[in-house]
Amino acid sequence: MEALEASETYDAGHMGCGELVMVLRIRLRTMPGRVIRVIARDSGAPEDIPAWCRMTRNELLRHEPESHSFWIRSRTDWS
Repeated sequence: MEALEASETYDAGHMGCGELVMVLRIRLRTMPGRVIRVIARDSGAPEDIPAWCRMTRNELLRHEPESHSFWIRSRTDWS
């Protein structure tokens, strides 16, 4: 698999997805067009993070289940 470059990495540990998406929104707003690697070990993350990305128009570039990692490109039109 091709390596993806991320501007930053955020390790959310076992943080629940409700709290995690709030943190992601704040972080992604500060980095339009850039990529963040999120490490999320919460059991709901593989379903919740892709759904949240679709709803917020942030682009999920990759999910690696073995490392609990999600690469997300922040949308560019935050207002």
